[in-house]
Amino acid sequence: MKHFRRCVRSLLLLLLCVSVLIPIVFFTIKIKHLSPIGRKEVVEDLSAIKYRSDAALRLNAIEQEAREDLRGPKQIIYEDRAVNYSSNEDSDTQESENDGDITYLLERNETNHEREEVQQFHQREISSMAGEKYHYLEQSDQRTVELDQNAHSRYRRMIDKKIKEVKDRHSNQTRVWPDHSLRSKSYKVTDVNITEMKDLMIRAKVYLNFAPPDSKSRLVKDLKQRIREVGRALSQATKDLRLSESSVQKLEKMEATLSKASLVYPDCPAMVSKLRAMTQNTEELVRAQKNQATYLVRLAGRTTPKGLHCLSMQLTAEYFALQPEERQLPNQQKLQDADLYHYAVFSDNVLACAVVVNSTISAAKESEKIVFHVVADSLNFPAISMWFLLNPPGKATIQIQSIDDFEWLSTKYNITLKKQSSSDPRYGSELNHLRFYLPDVFPALDKIVLLDHDVVVQGDLTELWSVNMKGKVNGAVETCNESEALLRQMDMLINFSDPLVAKSFNVNACTWAFGMNLFDLKEWRQKNLNSIYHKYLQLGNERSLWLAGSLPLGWITFYNQTMALDRRWHVLGLGYDSAVRRADIEQAAVIHYNGVTKPWLDIAIRRYKGYWTKYVKYDHPYLQQCNIQE
Repeated sequence: MKHFRRCVRSLLLLLLCVSVLIPIVFFTIKIKHLSPIGRKEVVEDLSAIKYRSDAALRLNAIEQEAREDLRGPKQIIYEDRAVNYSSNEDSDTQESENDGDITYLLERNETNHEREEVQQFHQREISSMAGEKYHYLEQSDQRTVELDQNAHSRYRRMIDKKIKEVKDRHSNQTRVWPDHSLRSKSYKVTDVNITEMKDLMIRAKVYLNFAPPDSKSRLVKDLKQRIREVGRALSQATKDLRLSESSVQKLEKMEATLSKASLVYPDCPAMVSKLRAMTQNTEELVRAQKNQATYLVRLAGRTTPKGLHCLSMQLTAEYFALQPEERQLPNQQKLQDADLYHYAVFSDNVLACAVVVNSTISAAKESEKIVFHVVADSLNFPAISMWFLLNPPGKATIQIQSIDDFEWLSTKYNITLKKQSSSDPRYGSELNHLRFYLPDVFPALDKIVLLDHDVVVQGDLTELWSVNMKGKVNGAVETCNESEALLRQMDMLINFSDPLVAKSFNVNACTWAFGMNLFDLKEWRQKNLNSIYHKYLQLGNERSLWLAGSLPLGWITFYNQTMALDRRWHVLGLGYDSAVRRADIEQAAVIHYNGVTKPWLDIAIRRYKGYWTKYVKYDHPYLQQCNIQE
């Protein structure tokens, strides 16, 4: 009996050894007879499997969300449209309310159904081919190699055939394309193929990042090739109508490659983590690009175009070639007449000043009663004077002065302002702050309208002088309407964290704008507002009370001293806001290009530039010599 048991035990151990050793022997024989290329592919596949295992362990080491809360990445990873992704329910509701969105969903459902069928077919073929390969290992050495290669080729052919059948079946179905009439709606659904190509590009890059850095596997090569092909197609076409037939074929190849990649890299949490990292990097890049673009636009706004510089030099040379008696402008006896309509313009730009004068005279009903007082810096004074000597303003009177003519201003102004610093030198210039000394600059006048040099006058401003100021000093258009884009609040430019500011001013007080202002100089002198200006200017030099510029100082100086004018007198925003309504522009008496994109610059907003250029004499010889064109 003991002998029988011993024999049975030995037999079982022998069978166990045989069952373990025989597969190892067959596998060794197969490796031995494999070609060098096949052996290299096997080694790469094993290394890729090891790399994916290590990556999975590292991902699991990071604290993740609860698995029941994790969801796989959406098929639409990148959308070049304004879509609300707050929740799936909200998205479904919005899409069902738009015919173009329904069309887009039908197309995406077809694509998703194709991918599901391809994935299911992959899984069935992999399981069947695994059993088939195991059967081949039990055959002879040469037959094993041949059958394995034949099975691999047959597998590839069957996969390609299945993908083609799925594509043909769906392409033969009636395809619903976006309705072009929907383009007028606020929510547009167009260029579906372009959008899908961008989606697939991002997915391919994510899968490519999952592969080992030095991997040379077939899948990695295919992904790189598909990314290059689709990227080249996107660079050649921006709309579906411009896509060639080969581009559509590249799109289909990309989908097939991604279907294979999804089987190799099925880790959904890893995909989510990678997409989050890519999104963060892209947002940082976009933020840096926006900051750089903003800086360059502001820099361009502070520079003088080559044509304007040329014009100023030529006019300056002509001015100094004149005799002193030839430099006198006509009708200078009207400068102190308080019964006329006086306009003040402070400018260092020849063309800008000329447009203000020309547009005001063109819109005036009684141009002979208009008197312009232009004050320029010492550098541009000769050029502006020469321009109006060559191009007198019709029946109107004009006076050109240099800021250096006000000797009293240097002692009052430079002592307090020289400590101010700003990234834009225009904010700290004497010409910009000269508006706070209007009673001293024009001692014989009781009322005056101050126009910035970046405005265009479209209507007769005579009625401004009949506005009842109700004891106020400054007449201006308010900018505190919350329903408008041009909303300005006191705390946007003034530091209300300072105790003195918080005690003296109401943060909710209505603001207003410079650009076109009616000043009662008589009331100004009686209320001695210049002392308030000097007080807060000096305090601002000692501590931070406001942002650089004259507007916050104007809010402080004329606090409770501003009369609100009708909004049709002054429309702002043409220098930065491309959404100003055309009806508002057409009805406005004065339009203001406040902002960086001035109309004389190349960066001007095109849809507004025509209102300014129609008052420029582009056929003037000097403008043609300096190549100044519309």
